Parts: sequence; structure tokens; C-alpha cells
Amino acid sequence: MKPCKHHLSLDQPARYQINVQGRLDKDWADWFDNLSLSWETDAYGQPVTVFTGPVVDQAALHGLLYRLYSLGLPLLSVTCLDTGPDEPAQ
Repeated sequence: MKPCKHHLSLDQPARYQINVQGRLDKDWADWFDNLSLSWETDAYGQPVTVFTGPVVDQAALHGLLYRLYSLGLPLLSVTCLDTGPDEPAQ
């Protein structure tokens, strides 16, 4: 993955990829601000749920991470894919 092309700020949108251990059904997408959900397996064959999409700002990102925490899903990674004013707001 390429690093973010713009400087991150607390109040600007950015596109993220968030990986958690376990498999969540696509029915959870609404609870995660309609981020796209996909699945992979890690090097040990364990399921990984991958959330990808725009997040309005850093406060919203923290909210998403808290929702994952409240479900007891171990966080594997959070990657900023892109930032900038051209990102769609939620």
C-alpha cells in the first residue's frame, strides 16, 4: 500500500483500511458507517475482516475503533490509504 499522499489533520476526511481478527458478516456494514467489508486469512489461516472506506475525521475513526473494541475484535492494523479534499464525506 502507498502511504497517504497528503498531510493528515484531525478534522479532514481520509480513506482507511482497518483489519481485525475474526470474521464479521456484511450485515455489520451499517454499524460501521457503511465501510466495505471483505475477508482474508492471516499467515496462520485465521480469519481477518477488512474494513475499507472514507472516514469523515479522526473523531469518527476513534468511534469506529471503539465499536470494534466493544465487540471484542482484536485490532490488527489501521492504514491510511489516502487523504485530501477530494475524499467523499460520509
